[in-house]
Amino acid sequence: MRLVVISGHSGSGKTSALNILEDVGFTCIDNLPVSLLSDLITKLKSENLSVELKLAVGIDARNLVGDLSQIPKELEIIQDRGISVDVLFLQSRRSDLLRRYSETRRKHPLSSNKVSLKEAIDIEKEVLAPIAEIADRNINTSGLSLHQLRDVIKNTVVPDNAQHMAILFESFGFKRGVPADADFVFDVRCLPNPHWKLELRGQTGHDPAVIAFLESQVDVGSMLADIIGFLTRWIPKNQVNNRSYLTIAIGCTGGKHRSVYMVNRLTEYFSQHYPLVQQVHKEHPSVNLSEN
Repeated sequence: MRLVVISGHSGSGKTSALNILEDVGFTCIDNLPVSLLSDLITKLKSENLSVELKLAVGIDARNLVGDLSQIPKELEIIQDRGISVDVLFLQSRRSDLLRRYSETRRKHPLSSNKVSLKEAIDIEKEVLAPIAEIADRNINTSGLSLHQLRDVIKNTVVPDNAQHMAILFESFGFKRGVPADADFVFDVRCLPNPHWKLELRGQTGHDPAVIAFLESQVDVGSMLADIIGFLTRWIPKNQVNNRSYLTIAIGCTGGKHRSVYMVNRLTEYFSQHYPLVQQVHKEHPSVNLSEN
């Protein structure tokens, strides 16, 4: 039997994640009280099913606050019963959560006449801390399309080739903050910035004119070669240490030109050497390309 716990911030994509797992054969239950999890496992194991059951459970701030502090112990007990347990924690930047709730006009589960949306988001972060601390993977969904979230979830939970580590390259802008899910962070703000050329300012690292400008700069080629050299040495070290996934973030000021270009080039290079390589452009999802 396998158990996947999906948790995280309200508005970060937990329902979508459960739907994705349901599509790949998981039995999914949302908003299950932690106190009932062990009893559910006992009931399901007693059914003597002919196929191995794959169960995904959504646990979030709608639980009683006291319940969530018990989840590390509950999951440890379940693992001691020989059940495989994975915990995925989905999170998004505070500004993105505020925007999503504003656009959809949904009500945050912890907001009320006395608790504003901003306060509810901050309270929820504290409530969910016991789960975030034990998560096997924290996934930052800011800037992810549903298609990209689907690929991240599938490559994490049911990769096409389970013996290979999934590698994710993501571009971001330092002015919005460093992605919380990054294992390696490379700062490319020292490279020449296309933003200061008026004819390039409105373009992105995908556009031929920006690519030509960056590839004409010696430092860009040197930085790319250095990052490739570093990762070529250290990705295998992470892989032999039984890592299932590795997130590599490349940041520039706005996450539009230099970081996008570098992520595209790194994805192209490492896709030739590893079977599970993805890319995400956090600040400009409209320019995201299909994952390799």
